[in-house]
Amino acid sequence: MAGRTRLLIRTGQALALILLTAFAATTSGVAQQLGVPNSAILTLESDRLFSRSAFGQRVATEIEADSAVLAAENRRIEAELSTEEQDLTDRRVEMEPEAFRALADAFDQKVQTNRQTQDAKARALNQRGEQARIEFLRAARPILETMMREAGASMIMERSSVFLSSNSTDITDLAIVRIDTMIGDGAPKDPPQD
Repeated sequence: MAGRTRLLIRTGQALALILLTAFAATTSGVAQQLGVPNSAILTLESDRLFSRSAFGQRVATEIEADSAVLAAENRRIEAELSTEEQDLTDRRVEMEPEAFRALADAFDQKVQTNRQTQDAKARALNQRGEQARIEFLRAARPILETMMREAGASMIMERSSVFLSSNSTDITDLAIVRIDTMIGDGAPKDPPQD
């Protein structure tokens, strides 16, 4: 009886091992059919994911255009202030020192105010880029989670944080394709016209 019980246990263990192997092969096949590597740990280059996605490229184009507008505005203000400074310098010889000092102080205040305003605009542009990246990662997260499940992975690591890995675990390019397909450039869509 004890021998028969051991035989049943061994048979059950062998059957469980066969089923587990078949399941692993099936999930591995499914993951590879979907283009996702079968790996417990996947890697990703988040900077490249953002910058090469349609979403990231749209944001970069918008920020570049707004930066060009800001740079042109800065050049215009600088030219105006330079002209005003030269005028003030030219008038100095015919002005009383107190009157000149009052105009010079007012000019300095104007320069400082313009600098603060333009610096605030530049910071807002940078913050807009950072906010867009957060929105992108928030929108991409469900897609990355699906890829992780397909691969049977327990985590996705930043590739630059990994000392050594196989290139086959990098899902960046595949993730870009899927994200572009699912969320496109992320631009707000116009409401339908009635």
